[in-house]
Amino acid sequence: MHCPFCRNSDSRVLDSRVAEDGTSVRRRRQCPACERRFTTIEQMQLVVVKRCGVVEPFSRDKVIAGVRKACKGRPVTDSQLARLGQQVEDSLRASGVAEIPSEEVGLAILGPLSELDSVAYMRFASVYRDFQSLTDFEAEITALRGAAAARA
Repeated sequence: MHCPFCRNSDSRVLDSRVAEDGTSVRRRRQCPACERRFTTIEQMQLVVVKRCGVVEPFSRDKVIAGVRKACKGRPVTDSQLARLGQQVEDSLRASGVAEIPSEEVGLAILGPLSELDSVAYMRFASVYRDFQSLTDFEAEITALRGAAAARA
């Protein structure tokens, strides 16, 4: 870790704490050259492995943008979408795996989206799960109704 003041390439960790959200570590450091103190925050980097093998950093904004398309014309607010994006990221980070297949990102979206708006869920699921016929829609609607009945 380079010192932000003198650019020395060495520093000593004085204190480490898990941040409030539990997804990052806050470290208090001191530079042995200039003796100034500074704080770093370390966070696990999530990457998504796409079907074609391309690896890219996880983006909560990209999740929200995809769900926003499914929610077009539905009574879903930006704050609800932001909360859904946070839930998806939290569930992926909780898995403890740094490389997430894109299929798992889609699965992580489906749960919170079904609770948020059933029509948006069907729109998203029909694309994500590649529905080919009305039977696919009927089976998903039946499963959605069963899940709603179990919650009630």
